[in-house]
Amino acid sequence: MNAIFKKELKSYFYSPIAYVLIGLFLLVGSILFFVFNLASAYADTRWIFMNGIFILVLMIFSSVLTMRILAEDRKNGSEVLLLTSPVNIVSIVVGKYLAALVVFLIMTAITFVYPLITFAFDAQFTAEIIGGYIGFILLGASFLSVGVFASSLTENQVVAVITSFVMLLIMWIISGVSGYLGGTLAKVLNWISLLSRYDDFNRGILNFGSIVYYLSFIFVMLFLTVRVIEKRRWSQG
Repeated sequence: MNAIFKKELKSYFYSPIAYVLIGLFLLVGSILFFVFNLASAYADTRWIFMNGIFILVLMIFSSVLTMRILAEDRKNGSEVLLLTSPVNIVSIVVGKYLAALVVFLIMTAITFVYPLITFAFDAQFTAEIIGGYIGFILLGASFLSVGVFASSLTENQVVAVITSFVMLLIMWIISGVSGYLGGTLAKVLNWISLLSRYDDFNRGILNFGSIVYYLSFIFVMLFLTVRVIEKRRWSQG
């Protein structure tokens, strides 16, 4: 797994994709930071985690970051070599996922400069910022697991991006729709929604149940990814 992880991580930085995504991510973040904080002299940077635009950007970037992670191997035929190597499928999937996660963590770590700037003027939201970053990382990690799963379904990277984004968009819509419904259906939709558990973190509340939910969601998506690849391997003999 370590070899797969290193190889995949290097491939991100040997190509423009990591630099372009990190640059665009920071560009969007800096524009929002200027509008919400610098221009209005407002010290609360919790918009990083609560702003719908930033969440949408995270969904898009997660889909793009993972689009080639398995689809490219299938297209160029290297998937066969991986599947016949001594490394098991779980190690391949987890290694590739962790490489994408590291790129995302680098992107997220750089945004910490925003609250550091505002802390020089007002440090009232320390707990909320820390909780927000933990929630943002868990949410992004969950988005990436969806992207990895989508990438395992096709050899076309464009299709992988679209599939991943549509899946994430549906999960986002579920969170909004549940608020207009009542009864058992609303509770079910609210329970399965990734974003419904996200608000507590932005209030500085580290809900253990929510942390377990996100980690379980990631596990399930990676497990499904492994099953898809295993099914394809056995169907091809």
